Amino acid sequence: MPSVGYLLIESHDPFENNIVARQYDLAVNLVKEGNQVTLFLVQNGVLPARPGTCSSLLTNTARAGVEVLADDFSLRERGIAPSRLTDGIKAAPLSIVIDYLADGRKAIWH
Repeated sequence: MPSVGYLLIESHDPFENNIVARQYDLAVNLVKEGNQVTLFLVQNGVLPARPGTCSSLLTNTARAGVEVLADDFSLRERGIAPSRLTDGIKAAPLSIVIDYLADGRKAIWH
């Protein structure tokens, strides 16, 4: 079976919602099944992208082969410089979501 491209959009942080960690796990499991997966962090979803208590969850997700991107506007709104992101996370413009959807990726927004 050919691989599928997935775009998981996370707008919550793990401090406010327990389901966030399950979204990270879903991304990793999709990669393990041979799919191409991007986890795009937006709004408060960017908070664990800086080094801290929950950043290891994202670092482990990236190490498992998930592309982890953080919305550059959401980062600026929260005073997080792209140079301060934890390992494996890159800043990206929101327009990348449109590009990935146009490429046919299946989207899951939480």
